[in-house]
Amino acid sequence: DDGFGHDLKGNQHDWDDLLDEHAGERIDPVERDAEDMLFLMYTSGTTGQPKGVKHTTGGYLAYAAWTSHAVLDIEKEDTYWCSADIGWITGHSYIVYGPLALGTTTVMYEGTPDFPNRDRLWDIIEKYAVDIFYTAPTAIRAFMKWGSRFPEQHDLSSLRLLGTVGEPINPRAWKWYYKHIGNEECPVVDTWWQTETGGMMITTLPGIKKMKPGSAGPPLPGIDAQIV
Repeated sequence: DDGFGHDLKGNQHDWDDLLDEHAGERIDPVERDAEDMLFLMYTSGTTGQPKGVKHTTGGYLAYAAWTSHAVLDIEKEDTYWCSADIGWITGHSYIVYGPLALGTTTVMYEGTPDFPNRDRLWDIIEKYAVDIFYTAPTAIRAFMKWGSRFPEQHDLSSLRLLGTVGEPINPRAWKWYYKHIGNEECPVVDTWWQTETGGMMITTLPGIKKMKPGSAGPPLPGIDAQIV
C-alpha cells in the first residue's frame, strides 16, 4: 500500500498522465522478510488443472539474479531482451526481476513479432544494439518459416548470446537460430525449468559446457534432476 499510486483516488487512470506527474520521483524501497510472498502465479495447465504457485521474496530473487548472470551472462552494461510475455513466469523472472536485480538495460515491446513487418524483432535488435536475446522455440520456428531474408536485412552483430525457453527446441530450429541469428558465433543456451521452480534448472553454461542441438544439457550446479 506504500509508494507510487498510494494516494490515487478512483479506479481508472491514464498511464501517460501518471508518468508525467511523477517523473523523476524517488520511491524508497520497502523492506520485506525473505519468506514474505513476492507474487502468486498460476501454471499454464498444459498437463492438468492450473496450480497456484507462491514465490517468496528472498530465495526467488537470489536465484533469478544468479541464473540471469550465470546462464544468460547478463552484465550491468548489457542491453538484454527476452521477448516472452511479461505475465508468464519467464517474463517475471527474466524480463523483470533477474535483469532488474543486476541493473541491466532491458528491452520490452508490445504487439507481435510480425507486425507491422516480419523483420520487426531484428529491427529492434539492430536499433538498440541488443547483446543477449532470449525467446521461445515457437517463435524461432515462425522465423524459419518466414525465411532468413528478414534477419539478413539487419545488422545483428551486437548479439553475443542466444537463449531459448518455454518448450524443447528441435535440432533443425536450433541450427537455424545459431546460424542465421547468431552467425555461428553466439552460444545458445537451451533452458528447461517450470513455473514452480521460478528459475532455470537444466541448461548448458556458456563457454563451459559443450552445446548439443536439441538437448538442454545437464542440471545447473546444486540441482539434482531425477526421472520418476
